[in-house]
Amino acid sequence: MTDSLKDQLLKLGFKSAPREERRPPPQSRPARHEAGKQGPQQRKDQPAQRATRPPSGGPRTQGEIDLAKAYAIRSQREKDERIAAEKRKQEEAARRREGKTKLAELLKTASRNVPEADIARHFEYGGKIRRVYVTAEQLRQVNAGELAVVQLGGRYHLVSPDDARAAEAMLAGALALLVDPDAPAPEVDYADPKYQVPDDLVW
Repeated sequence: MTDSLKDQLLKLGFKSAPREERRPPPQSRPARHEAGKQGPQQRKDQPAQRATRPPSGGPRTQGEIDLAKAYAIRSQREKDERIAAEKRKQEEAARRREGKTKLAELLKTASRNVPEADIARHFEYGGKIRRVYVTAEQLRQVNAGELAVVQLGGRYHLVSPDDARAAEAMLAGALALLVDPDAPAPEVDYADPKYQVPDDLVW
């Protein structure tokens, strides 16, 4: 059996080359993105070092409680006032409707208007100048306080003074005119500019 080439070389004095010791492979470093993932996890596991703030919904102070009570009381009072005002308004509207109904019934027999009357008797009512047509005798009676004027639905009715007072009791503001014959005549200040005659007026 022949020696192998290796054995022949060893007999001739050649030495085998020393074997290189195998080094363990270097441990691979974790990738940066993996380290980045582990970082926050570690910080999350660590106890928080920042000072914690008290929650905003914490217990209120006595001053805040008193202020809240004051607002609640005022809100309730305003609500009660609105309800009371609305109730008074509705009651007043109901009274006026009832008064108009009663006055309309009264004027069916108390009105003394004459369809043929052609004399306009002017008077002030509601801040404006109004008129009612009367006869010559009725004009005298109105000026003497023997007849009065009552308003209903935009129409003016001639009635007796007693009926006029009853109409006012039924419906406030219904009495449009009732002359007091004993009242002194109003003094007219003719120096007022509204009574001045323009200089260029031609007669």
